[in-house]
Amino acid sequence: MKQNEYTKEALALLKKLIATPSVSRNEKEAADIMEAAIKSYGLTCCRKGNNVWSIEPNFDQTKPTLLLNAHIDTVRPVDSWTRNPYTPSIEGDTLYGLGSNDCGGGLVSLLQVFRHFIENKTEKEYNLIYLASCEEEVSGKEGISIALPELPKIDVAIVGEPTGMQPAIAEKGLMVLDLIAHGKSGHAARNEGVNAIYEALDDLMWIRNHKFKKVSPFLGETKMTITVVNAGTQHNVIPDKLTALIDVRTNEFYKNEFVYEYICKHCKSEIKAHSFRLHSSHIDPNHPLVKKCVKMGMKPFGSPTLSDQALMDFPSFKLGPGESSRSHSADEYIKISEIRNAIKQYIELLSAE
Repeated sequence: MKQNEYTKEALALLKKLIATPSVSRNEKEAADIMEAAIKSYGLTCCRKGNNVWSIEPNFDQTKPTLLLNAHIDTVRPVDSWTRNPYTPSIEGDTLYGLGSNDCGGGLVSLLQVFRHFIENKTEKEYNLIYLASCEEEVSGKEGISIALPELPKIDVAIVGEPTGMQPAIAEKGLMVLDLIAHGKSGHAARNEGVNAIYEALDDLMWIRNHKFKKVSPFLGETKMTITVVNAGTQHNVIPDKLTALIDVRTNEFYKNEFVYEYICKHCKSEIKAHSFRLHSSHIDPNHPLVKKCVKMGMKPFGSPTLSDQALMDFPSFKLGPGESSRSHSADEYIKISEIRNAIKQYIELLSAE
């Protein structure tokens, strides 16, 4: 098939997906569409929950394996949409619709690329697996984390998030912490009790001002931000409890578990982690795929936004059509030319020199 035919197939599939609501944890119909599309191309298809994947027919266990991944779920549409988010509409080179940019463009482009290499029986030094995962927008436990154990060993992954087809070779991790300070209630007029707000002040100031030493050239510093604080019941009662939420964004030099233990050592308040599972991810800038990207004129960068990479324990990078700035926004769109160009660039990237 020629380039314009791959683009036409990708566009038709994307329009079908846009017309099918697939908010996280409600992706069954979208997964059905992806399964049907993969089978219609004569490819084998596997499924667990709403994760759908295909392994190339001539899989060779002696070769390294490359995973092509993108997600099928979307966020809920915001109220400021000026058009129906579930009605795909094309105006010139632009396709509007919820999930078109994040990350429908990468999802359908990578499937056509996978199909290209299988149908053309291209000789490669690696295996290919295509995976359409679910629950990415909520880092759900029924998403990619239940699919990866079903796959052969993965050596490297390309994640089709919107990056303007520039390689995001590092991505910040996420950890959410509860800070809990305890005091003792009393009457404010009589200077009674122990004020939980005052008990927490030193900890809150330390979190605000602390700088982690290791700064990433791609992701910058590991950052802690206090985002929610609750304390007190009324003006004349000394508060006996303060709770706060801390948003922690780690670079590739710090594991979430280490940062948690470090914060616990420096704070007298009680600290609880919601989860440690969403780690920072990165790939060596000297990896052959990254070097090939650079040779093709692409510029590696670090991404502040989270993706399924956080749940991958192997090297990975994001590379996809569209722009991150359009994600989760009203009147989301992707350009048809971006999909066409992505298919072309992916094929060039994965082809032998």
